[in-house]
Amino acid sequence: MASSTASSAASSHTSTPNGSTTATPQGTLYVSQPYRSSSSNKLRAMVTFAPRKSHFDISNESSTANQFRGFFTLFWVSLFLFALRTYVVSTETNGLPLNLEFATMFSQDAITLAISDAVLVLNTGLCVPFAKAIAKGWLRYYPVGLVLQHLWQCSVLAITVTWTFNRHWPWVQSGFLTLHSLVMIMKMHSYLSTNGQLAQTNQQANRILTQLKKATEAEGGWDAALKKAELAMLQQDSPIPSGTPDVPIDAPLGSTTSYMDARMAVTLRQRLASKASPHGAANGEIGNGTASSVKTTGTRVMSEVESTAIPINPPSPSEILMYHPSEDIASLAKTHVELERELTGPIEGKVRWPANISFKDFAWYQLTPTLVYELEYPRTDRIRPLYVFEKTAAFLGTFALLYTIVETFIIPLTPTKEQSFLRSLLDLAMPFMISYLLLFYIIFECICNGFAELSYFADRAFYDDWWNSTSWDEFSRKWNRPVHTFLLRHVYASTMSSYKLTRQSAMFLTFLLSAAAHELVMAVVTKKIRFYLFVMQLAQIPLIALGRIPAIRRNKLMGNLVFWVGLYAGFPLLCVAYCAY
Repeated sequence: MASSTASSAASSHTSTPNGSTTATPQGTLYVSQPYRSSSSNKLRAMVTFAPRKSHFDISNESSTANQFRGFFTLFWVSLFLFALRTYVVSTETNGLPLNLEFATMFSQDAITLAISDAVLVLNTGLCVPFAKAIAKGWLRYYPVGLVLQHLWQCSVLAITVTWTFNRHWPWVQSGFLTLHSLVMIMKMHSYLSTNGQLAQTNQQANRILTQLKKATEAEGGWDAALKKAELAMLQQDSPIPSGTPDVPIDAPLGSTTSYMDARMAVTLRQRLASKASPHGAANGEIGNGTASSVKTTGTRVMSEVESTAIPINPPSPSEILMYHPSEDIASLAKTHVELERELTGPIEGKVRWPANISFKDFAWYQLTPTLVYELEYPRTDRIRPLYVFEKTAAFLGTFALLYTIVETFIIPLTPTKEQSFLRSLLDLAMPFMISYLLLFYIIFECICNGFAELSYFADRAFYDDWWNSTSWDEFSRKWNRPVHTFLLRHVYASTMSSYKLTRQSAMFLTFLLSAAAHELVMAVVTKKIRFYLFVMQLAQIPLIALGRIPAIRRNKLMGNLVFWVGLYAGFPLLCVAYCAY
């Protein structure tokens, strides 16, 4: 769902060569002007980044205007009263609001855990010299760098898991460090694979440029070919070349991927420059003038340009040569432009690979709550201290509620073989569901939004309306968008591109990898290898196929009911299975 910020950006923004800027009460949002290279031999998953707010953010106007917003307030008031009653009863019974047994457990060996986590995070900094070696040509990413990268990632995971067993940590510490190691591995993988791919793209761009220069020799040389291309461009009757694909009307504003053709992009730039100032293309600026809009038949291509001075980069030689009468020169020039655009940051266009490979850029990426690396992201230009305080207070309050539920209603009811299986399910169903909701809120609303504010990251869509899911595939797409986008780009799309897998095979491999990672966490936490969660996750595949039957898909209410029943039963079922059996 596009946020209200994106909506306001649609009505008033200032265009730049590669994007636009929007002044909002929260600061300036830098929105990308997207493109997609058709020349890249790697399939890039359509992962978009745009200025958006999370659903439960109190500054999200669309959510606060929802007719059901009162139930959100009711939820928190009810939990507060429930916790208050729990404290009163515990005080009357034991003399203390809580017995702090859980706190004693998860604070065990805290200093060692903090040092271990710091070493884990600092270890990822080796990605920078690794990427620099690839950029300088000292190491070929395909296949040597790729093999070394996977060996390194596997070693990090193996050392982390071994270390948790060596320290004999309780399930909280073991689970935290293992999950954080998986997050760091995903970040490392995205950073290195993206830079490795861009290294290959850069080599291809240099080869194409060499071929382009050689092709212009038959036209009297580089300068003569440029003059001929400029003349051909000025003689064109239509400012929009024929055969250029339209931009979809529902393309997300500010996304870093699109269907816009590179030739269309340069033509639009030239047209905007010529409309605003007769010398705009020459001096690199759009002068003051009346607002204008550029449209293709039936499809909006670019939003209105405000009547302010807007800096614009002059077209590159390759962009001009796309209009050369020679088909060979024009084709080579177009390919080179597309490759150069892939090597340039899609937001402000100030970052060109390999200038992004630095410790500062990597540290910023580590702070940003996303698992997919890009040269640039949509961003805000300031940090709001009150917003950070709000998320910190929400984190502390929600954690207190989560602690109360776990210590009072889950740990004392930990199932054993002697207990009734059905009674254990009944006792744990509600506490686990409430704990899941609170943990979800802590991670995706408090922690992710807090780090996004500190890193100026404008895309706060860390989840969608998963509570309305009618199938398990819909739930898997919506409840954890950072992991979903990583799997989409670096597993699903990557395997189809590299290994020529079908969509069904790529989907199965994605589910297999996800199920294996979840089972690994359960093995570390419970110190058991049972494969219960692994089997349950793979069982989603036939359930997804079943849910796509038209008769079932049409009944949204029944689908949502089945989803909630499954979620309610799943958590206590896993707890009973792993703890008692």
